[in-house]
Amino acid sequence: MTAITDIRLAGWRRVQAVPTALPPWPLAALGIAIGLAALLPVFYLFVRAFDGGSETWDLIFRTRTAQIVARTALLIGLVTVVSTAIGTLLAWFTLRTNLPFRRLLAVAVVLPLVIPSFVMAMTAIEFYSVGGVLQGWLGVFGLERISNFDGLRGATFVLVLMTYPYVYLAARGALRRLDPALEEAARSMGYGAVQTFRMVTLPILKPAITAGALLVALYTLSDFGAVALLRYETFTFAIFNQYESALNRSVAAGLSLVLVFFAVLLLAGEGISRGRARYHRSTVGTVRPARDIDLGRWRWPVLGGVLIPVIAGLLIPVGVLSWWLIRGLVRDQAMTALLEPAANSIFISMVAAFLAVAMAVPVAVLAVRYRLWWPSRLIERVTHIGFGLPGVVVAISLVFFGVNYARPVYQSNWLLLFGYVVLFLPAAVGAIRYSLMQVSPRIEEAAQGLGRRPWRVMMTVTLPMMMPGVLAGGALVFLLTMKELPATLILSPLGFSTLATVIWDTSTDAFFARAAAASLLLIALAGIPTAYMVLRDNSYRSAERE
Repeated sequence: MTAITDIRLAGWRRVQAVPTALPPWPLAALGIAIGLAALLPVFYLFVRAFDGGSETWDLIFRTRTAQIVARTALLIGLVTVVSTAIGTLLAWFTLRTNLPFRRLLAVAVVLPLVIPSFVMAMTAIEFYSVGGVLQGWLGVFGLERISNFDGLRGATFVLVLMTYPYVYLAARGALRRLDPALEEAARSMGYGAVQTFRMVTLPILKPAITAGALLVALYTLSDFGAVALLRYETFTFAIFNQYESALNRSVAAGLSLVLVFFAVLLLAGEGISRGRARYHRSTVGTVRPARDIDLGRWRWPVLGGVLIPVIAGLLIPVGVLSWWLIRGLVRDQAMTALLEPAANSIFISMVAAFLAVAMAVPVAVLAVRYRLWWPSRLIERVTHIGFGLPGVVVAISLVFFGVNYARPVYQSNWLLLFGYVVLFLPAAVGAIRYSLMQVSPRIEEAAQGLGRRPWRVMMTVTLPMMMPGVLAGGALVFLLTMKELPATLILSPLGFSTLATVIWDTSTDAFFARAAAASLLLIALAGIPTAYMVLRDNSYRSAERE
């Protein structure tokens, strides 16, 4: 145990924040502006909740509300634990081992992320529920009895399939920056692959894994589509019912404040778990590609295990959607024109990803390099709150802001993009923050000592070194924006449709073939940038080996 600990600390230090009292004022001002922008939905909720008077607070402190909170907490705990385990193992197996078909699998394991939650839930119900496809298959073998696929079990299953890619992308980006010399040193001392992973690799990846787990928890907190279709009442479900049934939205705003409190608790827990550690090389050097670990006779059993989430989260939904499409075509069901919605989805998602990354970089720099300046910690935390709120809550708050204070951008793509950034900024911040944590501040100090200004050091030294995190964060925001529905429905200009809105409109009208066509196109388009990012990563590793 002591030898392993020495190996970890020899190459990577646990250090406190860079002892800089204050950041440059342009960086500080930009960070504060981003933090205030992320808090706009919270300001709206406070205003509306206090307008509701005693009725709002009576509803919040009912016993029924406490029961829903307990159900929500149970779901968050189950989904977070399972997704974290699956995402971490998938990242390690697809990047550090000689797993067969790992390039293809590295892309496939991310794609469940782009499937809208209500589509994933619908396909799961079609396949796993009583009278569904699975029961028909089992009936061939005389196994006709199958339990209901709903409630806590069904919601946990569906949400795990949709959220483990958060941890996978964060852990994969961190592994790309990890110096393999540490693991090789442990292996040379006689430790096996499992021991080395558990005692060397895993502790260094802890900040990235924790950031991914936080996104999983916040997404589970805010999801509505899956829990509604699978009949598991969570707090988001109760909020949507209030928005639909109550003329006074102050009550729904009050309930949304409980979600804000929930999100703050999750952020506090993540901060405590992360601690004040910073992992980077204690000496100057470069990160070379790691040698693949030979799985030996375990190659094919491990491949079978890796295929389980791919089959359940991608192949089965795609299969169900394909069946719906074929059935509709056979019945001569008219298809919806998808070229314009597809172009709109790609354009708005790319711009949203660029803006989110641009805003995430200063937040990450403040959080990592100027941690002793207490507002930097606060700014980083508040940017995550929007991810824990349902899209409809964020959208309605921005409608209120646009109507009352920003008329020129109301019903424009600018307000829609702003909504996307508020919702998905944490996805970029988490990935970029950990990449920056692995960049030694001594390298930046050396560049400044050679006469370069801080902003040139950031652009020419720091940014290239944390590029894996930047790409992972941008890809994550792109995928999330492609499938976002409530914010798009409420904030988009008149006549502006995306694939997500087409899926919603056609499925609501029971045109499942049209919804299937739009869903399959959405998955295909999202797979292109995902494949490029992963294959580019693997090509870089291969070139370095040569």
